[in-house]
Amino acid sequence: MNEPLTLDRFYSTPRLSGLRLSPDGRRLVVAVSRRGPEANEMRTALWQVDPTGAAAPRRLTRSSAGESAAAFAHDGSLLFTSARPDPDVKADPDHKIAALWRLPAEGGEAGLLLAPDGGIEGVAAARNAGAIAFGALLHPAATNLEDDAARAKARTEAKVGALLFEDYPIRYWDHWLAPRRQRFFAAPLPADPEARLEPVDVTGDPGPAFLESDFDISPDGRTIVTSWFDGSSLPATPVDLVAIDVETKTRRTIAHTDGYFAHPRVSPDGRFVVSVRTTAGAPDQAAVSTVWLIDLATGEGRDLTPKLDLWPESPVWAPDSGAVFFVADLLGGVAAFRVDLVDGKTTCLVSEGALADLCPSPDGRTLYALRASMAAPARIVSFATTGENQTPVELPKSIDDGGVAGRGRVERLTATAADGTPIGSWLALPPDASAEHPAPLVVFAHGGPIGSWNGWSWRWNPHLLVERGYAVLMPDPAISIGYGQRMVERGWGRWGETPYTDILTALDGALTRADLDASRTALAGGSYGGYMANWVAGHTDRFRAIVTHASLWDLRPFHGTTDTGVDWEHEMGDPYRQPEFYERQSPAAHIGSIKTPMLVIHGEQDFRVPVGEALALWTDLRRHGVPARFLYFPDENHWILKPNNARLWYETVLAFLDEHVLGREWVRPELL
Repeated sequence: MNEPLTLDRFYSTPRLSGLRLSPDGRRLVVAVSRRGPEANEMRTALWQVDPTGAAAPRRLTRSSAGESAAAFAHDGSLLFTSARPDPDVKADPDHKIAALWRLPAEGGEAGLLLAPDGGIEGVAAARNAGAIAFGALLHPAATNLEDDAARAKARTEAKVGALLFEDYPIRYWDHWLAPRRQRFFAAPLPADPEARLEPVDVTGDPGPAFLESDFDISPDGRTIVTSWFDGSSLPATPVDLVAIDVETKTRRTIAHTDGYFAHPRVSPDGRFVVSVRTTAGAPDQAAVSTVWLIDLATGEGRDLTPKLDLWPESPVWAPDSGAVFFVADLLGGVAAFRVDLVDGKTTCLVSEGALADLCPSPDGRTLYALRASMAAPARIVSFATTGENQTPVELPKSIDDGGVAGRGRVERLTATAADGTPIGSWLALPPDASAEHPAPLVVFAHGGPIGSWNGWSWRWNPHLLVERGYAVLMPDPAISIGYGQRMVERGWGRWGETPYTDILTALDGALTRADLDASRTALAGGSYGGYMANWVAGHTDRFRAIVTHASLWDLRPFHGTTDTGVDWEHEMGDPYRQPEFYERQSPAAHIGSIKTPMLVIHGEQDFRVPVGEALALWTDLRRHGVPARFLYFPDENHWILKPNNARLWYETVLAFLDEHVLGREWVRPELL
């Protein structure tokens, strides 16, 4: 616990995600990612953990390709995806397919179920039947999986890479939405462990309906419930909830919204669907999020949490279908809640830390979850399904992470904005920070823009800076969640206004402390946080350095180049009729005021904030004589995910801060 958190130790630490509980409640399975043996790769394996803590954790899968997307079938077998080669065919090293595999409940060797040429996009298993549903990518005109493979082969042999689009959008996050698009398939799970699936295409080519694979299958295996994107009437981009009958392949809309539905889950008794419903909002009205309950037979829906002044996520059902559990940002954490269907009573079960992947036990008494904090990464914990503000209990035998954690002190701060709103922040301090040795301070602006600083981060980790002697302030300004709807409204459509002054309010409040050095400060942010970094640069010179990652610079051209630009119109208005609003909120309008040295960072494969934003920012900075550097990753997207690239990210950021905040000589990272 007292060992330095070096970059080597940071990247050798196992990262837990995707916690799942077996139908009998006797096995937890979690995905564990570690740095792989090959340069610049992370590798994920599935591990089994005893919920009682009696037995030691056991690794279930091992392959050079890694495994992910685990789901338990009705018989207790474990379904997962992996690009490991099919043992019955000649491996093609240039074409790695995310295939579907099954590991028997009693253990042994995993068997291949299906390896469609375009890969698997998620899987769901029926609770009470041997049936599954999965997504797969196919060419639009393909009649089946075999035809799709033939079409892909023809393109490859003809050396064709051209793409033709007829719908909106044409790309999403980091990939083009062609030449293949997702469809849904259903199949009975064969009793013979050596048998392959015989799937049925239940959607045909749906166009760009499935931007994200978020779906569930009913307990009897007869109905698939999924989100359905409609981009046919721009700027409206509703994501409705639809039910697909597996036998007849018919589709009906069970819930419509101007915004989007996410995380649909069918109740164990098969009567209801619960989902997160978020409205689109408008320039004069912020979006609102809630837990929505739908009668699967009638489509009748209602708000299950009308009095909850938070943004819920990831609902799951109690085994008796009488309650729903979910998580929501709350005051700088992610709390776990229970809402009862009969009376609508909502209970905060756990309020400390950042909870994820809630797994109710079959007897309905216990919830298992992953819990992180601002000081330590996720661990597996348990707590009761009833009772307020509990303290979770960490499983005594879980995945060994070597006790990695930040060595600094983590404190919660609150400042008061001019309108009386409390502005919450996390502050991470070096152990030796004191009035005699005040620490230089770096402010982290979070992304989103709707989001908060709420737990351990592998991408923006303050403790790596704390090890270098910096304190890190992580404020939640206007438009942050976890503080009620009014906090979102304060920053909605006014990105560079109240959020900016709130960050300065939090900074001023922190700098009243004697253990922080007000004369040595910097600011850094990514995505919306990068927007804020750019905005800060054009509005104050109080910081010695600014780091801007994957940042928005000029909002009007950004509208046409980002992957789903029309979505921003719900908040910012029509750019064709009201371009002045976009111009007023663009950091680019203030280039003439920027004097602070800036480090610009961007990935070529970032389609959410295209690299053109960074190129324009870089040109404008150089044209105006601003001291700046540009760190470019040709093989990364919105996030820097590959371990060697991420290491270079931290090395460059720290060298830049050391140069401008501490006055040290610039040290160029060796590999750059």
